[in-house]
Amino acid sequence: MNQVQGIITAVKGQIAVVEIEGDFFPEHAEILISPKDPQVVLEVFSQSQTHVSTQILSSPDKLFRSMQVIGTGSDLKVPVGPPVLGRVIDLFGNPKDNAGPIVSDKKTSIYSKTPSLNIVKSSYQILETGIKAIDFLTPMQLGSKTGFIGGAGVGKTILLTELMHNITLRQTQGKPAQNVYSVFAGVGERIREGQELHQRLKESGVLAKTVLVLGQMNENAAVRMRVALAGAAQAEYFRDVMKSNVLFFIDNMFRFVQAGAEVATLLGTIPSEQAYQATLQTEISTLEDRLIPTESGTITSFQNVYVPADEMTDAGVTAVMSFLDTAIVLSRSVAQKGIYPPIDLFQSSSSTLSKAFLGELHFKTLTEFQKLLENYNKLSHIVAIVGEEELSAENKILYNRTKKIINYLTQPFFMTERQTGKKGVYVPKDTAVNDIVLILSGKLDNIPADKFMYIGSLKEAKIA
Repeated sequence: MNQVQGIITAVKGQIAVVEIEGDFFPEHAEILISPKDPQVVLEVFSQSQTHVSTQILSSPDKLFRSMQVIGTGSDLKVPVGPPVLGRVIDLFGNPKDNAGPIVSDKKTSIYSKTPSLNIVKSSYQILETGIKAIDFLTPMQLGSKTGFIGGAGVGKTILLTELMHNITLRQTQGKPAQNVYSVFAGVGERIREGQELHQRLKESGVLAKTVLVLGQMNENAAVRMRVALAGAAQAEYFRDVMKSNVLFFIDNMFRFVQAGAEVATLLGTIPSEQAYQATLQTEISTLEDRLIPTESGTITSFQNVYVPADEMTDAGVTAVMSFLDTAIVLSRSVAQKGIYPPIDLFQSSSSTLSKAFLGELHFKTLTEFQKLLENYNKLSHIVAIVGEEELSAENKILYNRTKKIINYLTQPFFMTERQTGKKGVYVPKDTAVNDIVLILSGKLDNIPADKFMYIGSLKEAKIA
């Protein structure tokens, strides 16, 4: 192999300029290392006649002018497969959980091509989550992309980890779901959240079938951006080689976009709309197009999307939303009413809302509830001004039925048992639909709406 050799001539923030010595130039995205310090990692992104510009993936403090670097002949590769299950790793595959070294002879590039269309295979199966509000209002399809969209502190991470728990560890069966693995990519989030997530997954018994790849907010932008790609590489291995169904969780996609904007600024590129990088759409699609179902298995992705200043029209947020099959918008105003999960019933949407996907009963019930919800929204303004007693007898009944369903869709989570003191519940989708049918029928009109808050099924709550 013809090895690239060079010396560092300049360091500008997270960019290092390398003068190439000899006739062999590195490929795009090739990793350069220092023979004297293995912790130095540079990635090539552009080249001129005699120099290459690289992004520094390690600490810039270790670099100095005239430092010798050599090429590795490949791009960045990470360990994959069973050896990384149950482990917390960084972008380079180094363990971060104090559980010993990772021994793996299988490594794969964090960059891969989108699967060709002839092997893409859509699944028409609804993925049950055990969360009533999601399964009834915005059901998700196996192999689809779901986004939890909202500002700070509305419960995106809690909802994400609850899904990871419920789907990986089937509460209805009392045993782990077969042939399902989870990959969690922590992109630019707080270190504390990574530690708490690891502890929660360990306590709930889900960690053994999960890989956590973390590149948190103390890392530089180039590392944070690539952590999502490293997580995608883990998911692709489980799908393509181990022929499995994969749950891929990203927290947070907005931080991925933000890291890309920071990298673009470092590279001196001209920004586009709202100061985002001109390559925004391309960068997101490069990741999203890898997270699809194929003949080998499925990748179902769940993506937290932080909304800066609760501004839903932010260009970074709308760019991510354009790739989602299901958009679950979490509302601060709903959360302030004490309703969790605080799903915005009017802005949330799903591509599965059809009779073919949901079945006759679910579709009919959901359609009836949506009609009631429109009326409830109008009546709420009247109630806020003159009180509920001023409503007509018919409107009062419909108003209270809708309120009972909204309260019924709240739920105690397994992930918040310590904070709330309430034991988490898993409610099958069919049970939730049948319960709502019962509320709509009027048979429970004499029961106060407050009795429906934070329960599991009506049978468990001894209401029906």
